[in-house]
Amino acid sequence: MAEDGVRVVDGRWVELWDGGEPAGAPVMFLAGCPDTRHAAFAGDEAARGLGVRLVAINRPGYGRSTSQASTHASVADDVVAVADALGIGRFAVAGMSIGGPYAVACAARHPDRVTALGVLASPASVPELDPPYHRDDLGPDQQTFFNQLAHITPEQAVEQIRPDFLTYVAQLDPSDPDDTALVRRFLAELGPVDAEVLRRASGEVNGYRLGSDQAIAAAIREALVNPDGYLRDAAISFRAWDFRPEDVRCPTHLWYGDLDTNASVRNGYWLADRIPGAKLVVHPQTTHLAVLQKHWPAVLASLAESSR
Repeated sequence: MAEDGVRVVDGRWVELWDGGEPAGAPVMFLAGCPDTRHAAFAGDEAARGLGVRLVAINRPGYGRSTSQASTHASVADDVVAVADALGIGRFAVAGMSIGGPYAVACAARHPDRVTALGVLASPASVPELDPPYHRDDLGPDQQTFFNQLAHITPEQAVEQIRPDFLTYVAQLDPSDPDDTALVRRFLAELGPVDAEVLRRASGEVNGYRLGSDQAIAAAIREALVNPDGYLRDAAISFRAWDFRPEDVRCPTHLWYGDLDTNASVRNGYWLADRIPGAKLVVHPQTTHLAVLQKHWPAVLASLAESSR
């Protein structure tokens, strides 16, 4: 296990988790929103079994990663900077949910470094979708809200989103020392299937028994200790991309769930039409978190095989 972070060239701290097989084929992982490196812990056992080094990175403003006005491009470059700091040359990159576009940007910007790309339950370039929303369950007011985010500056978007997000965090109360009560409040906001997915995680990572109240509470607190990460993600994730998925040159795997209300499979078809040679898998009867958490062995095996 490597130390829990690195200092990049401009002096910022990037928090990470370095798991799996230390000498294995590297996969750099970017979590969803609001989420952190904890999302990768459940892949540790599969990574070790497959000979994969699994490195999960906290984007700016999550956990102890230094806040900054990040972009898809800057996060993509951070992935490379972390790889450099860890002595990793070429690597696969995978992104879950909101982490997916960052992973695509990394592959598009750094074709000399990225050996394979994995996108899991992620939004595409939302304004370019038909209709221009990443979800299929939005009412008229929600559609107006997401359309507005696409056409104002990220700074304006942050201020639009901030009040509701801070209200949500206050109601969830991650500072509550009672792990069980915190986790109960958090899981009540998820669908029952995804809540069960988190509960069924197994193994022990970083001193946490996965699936326990302690492990889930630690993940919640790290994701929400600083609101900057979520606010920046939300401000830039529903705008048109400033990079081209057509520029991706490595083998690409796209995984979606047909019951996912967070990222419709339309997003996967859009990406498959634009990334050369991309392979799209739609898992039947599969919800958002389950796209990754129920399929870690297959995801890591595909990325490792494509990297050879």
